[in-house]
Amino acid sequence: MGNQADKKFSWVIKNFSSLGYEAVYSDVFVAGRCKWRLLAYPKGIDKNNLHCSLYVVVANTESLPSGWRRHAKFSFTLVNKNPEEASQLRETQHWFDGKNKVGGFPSMIRVYDLHRFMVNGEVKIVAEIDVLQVIGMLDVSLETTESVVDINGFQVLASQNPHLRTTYLNVLLSLFEILCKSPKKLSTGDLADAYSSLRYVTASGFELDWLEKKLKEAGETRIQEIEQELKHLTQKRADMEALLKFLK
Repeated sequence: MGNQADKKFSWVIKNFSSLGYEAVYSDVFVAGRCKWRLLAYPKGIDKNNLHCSLYVVVANTESLPSGWRRHAKFSFTLVNKNPEEASQLRETQHWFDGKNKVGGFPSMIRVYDLHRFMVNGEVKIVAEIDVLQVIGMLDVSLETTESVVDINGFQVLASQNPHLRTTYLNVLLSLFEILCKSPKKLSTGDLADAYSSLRYVTASGFELDWLEKKLKEAGETRIQEIEQELKHLTQKRADMEALLKFLK
């Protein structure tokens, strides 16, 4: 069984001591709008391991698009039955993709030390998953998510990694500032920066086709104005050359 709260998931494995080398899976749960499962080998992957193994597994890979990737920081805590003694904590980061659907610890804790964490044959594991980046489709739509921040029409999860979220918002706001300029004030450097920023956020999963269209329109308008300015300058140069010939 498991209990879910935000990005934490509590999993109680019953009859732990009677389990062998077979894999044990938790229920599917959601963290960072992505679906996961926990995987445990109570007595290790094989007889030579002698360690309990714990992993995080992407739960719905068959429904994800080609090229999907997820970057997550996660931790496992084995809860000690004695509150005066420390629980066992391990944490790491991992990129999940089509070839790497599982991440975790082959040697979470020695099998012989598990008695310290066992209560009535049960072991409680608390997993915490912080999704740092998602490339591809999310499992849970925005409509089912309560904590969402709307920035100029962009919906960003308040639960996302704060540094990553701030970076995305700054990039998006800089794009808006560029597009709010009049075409005459747009420099080629502005347009180059805008296209670079657009590529960055779209690679992170944002659907910005409409913004790409507006940026393209702004670029085409600026090119037309530059062509008109060049045409005007060319005419002025021709007039000056004609005047110089007349004065000679």
